[in-house]
Amino acid sequence: MEEKTEKRYGEGYLEERILIPRWRAPWPQIVNIILILAVFYISWWIFQDRRGWLRMYTPYLGYMYTRWILIVLIWMVYIFEFWPFRRRQLETWHPLWKGFIMTCVMTGVLLILIKVFFEGILGNFSMAYFNPARSMKLPGITEFFAVEYASLACLMFAAIASWLSPSWPVAMENAPWQNLKQPVLGWTVLIVTFFIGTIVYLCTMHPHMGILYYPWQRFASIAPPYWEKFANTVSGNFHVSWIMCCTITVWLYETIWERYPFKLIKHDTLRRLSAFFGIIAIAWCFFFFLHFAQELWWGPAIRGTRMDFSPDWRWLHVGETMVFFLIPALFLTFYCNNWPTKYSAPVNWLIRTLIAIFGGMAIYWIYYNIGHLTLGTQKGYAQPEQFPMIPTIWLINIMLINHWFMDNWPGWRKAKPEEVALIRKEKSPAVSVAKFAPAGIIVGIVIGIIIYFIAIWLFPILGKLKWVYT
Repeated sequence: MEEKTEKRYGEGYLEERILIPRWRAPWPQIVNIILILAVFYISWWIFQDRRGWLRMYTPYLGYMYTRWILIVLIWMVYIFEFWPFRRRQLETWHPLWKGFIMTCVMTGVLLILIKVFFEGILGNFSMAYFNPARSMKLPGITEFFAVEYASLACLMFAAIASWLSPSWPVAMENAPWQNLKQPVLGWTVLIVTFFIGTIVYLCTMHPHMGILYYPWQRFASIAPPYWEKFANTVSGNFHVSWIMCCTITVWLYETIWERYPFKLIKHDTLRRLSAFFGIIAIAWCFFFFLHFAQELWWGPAIRGTRMDFSPDWRWLHVGETMVFFLIPALFLTFYCNNWPTKYSAPVNWLIRTLIAIFGGMAIYWIYYNIGHLTLGTQKGYAQPEQFPMIPTIWLINIMLINHWFMDNWPGWRKAKPEEVALIRKEKSPAVSVAKFAPAGIIVGIVIGIIIYFIAIWLFPILGKLKWVYT
């Protein structure tokens, strides 16, 4: 048994570990919030803040690294299941040491990915815009814009990866390769999702890159892009937005929704396909509703204008808004044990979703009203370098490192073997959700319709109030 444990990697580690709060609530949550915010601000000052040291918030350069940090974290934990680290290392290393080592590995993979793969290989042998040095050879392209264009291309690829990379383990359950061992499983899923992501990139983001240069690259890309008439813009922000909605929906499905309702489907193939495409369908509902909400709040978008009335910004802002909802959802799952859990499953999901919505709205208000005081960004909507996805994803990255790599240290600790046995014995069975009553489904649909019409009635009224400086 000892030899078997020594040879295992991190398969099932997150599901099997039991974390015990060091103190009574809410002190573990408060301590971890203070730590996370402190690390966030210090690291933001070092890497991103324009008043700090590296000043990577250009904004696309810092945006690119922020997004790819998220992707590499997902690869390490969800696709490779902590490989090449052994299970014994995961269980015995101190959280600080484990977090440091794994963050160093993440950084190494990140630099190889960007500097070697994107800039070195793709930028020299495929698409020149991935390499700033090649873009600078074009007339009128300065070093700043060459770096920004290369960063934009990389981060657009990252947006797709942030959706597909967790979707395969979460929705498709790594099928049909779920019985493979690491690292073969990890490399297989990585190659498949990267291949699909490349196709999606070529069909959604590459046409956007083709119109950044004058004259438009009509021979190398579709110009104007095929979505122009539908989206009322040639910008690839239209695709960035719905892809970000898919990304956030995957994590809502994985965390506060506990993989329901598709988890109820017993047939494996049907469940996996329903989950994968169902997540996309839910994401598109978010996508169109939030875009419609902006129309109600600010009025219709006007092509040719800039920022909050510009069609491309409106689409982008849908994705930005979704990220705000993810922060409280992750906090509930990571630090509140997915509270509440004592009611029926649908009621639990509803309460968590409402907390995520209103918590996201609160963070949204804080960001746009006072966030500029600490982040070194401009105030309000109407300026061209306001990208809330950079600090929000940066914060999420730190939360993921704390939860995945550091076992929620310092507010929590891993249970000892004797405590694990006792906790599992005392743990109450999960609420049964094997069946949904037809009456409950009908009531839920009716409530949803009522909430929808209340929202579209309320948004124009609230939009007349000066909630956020613009």
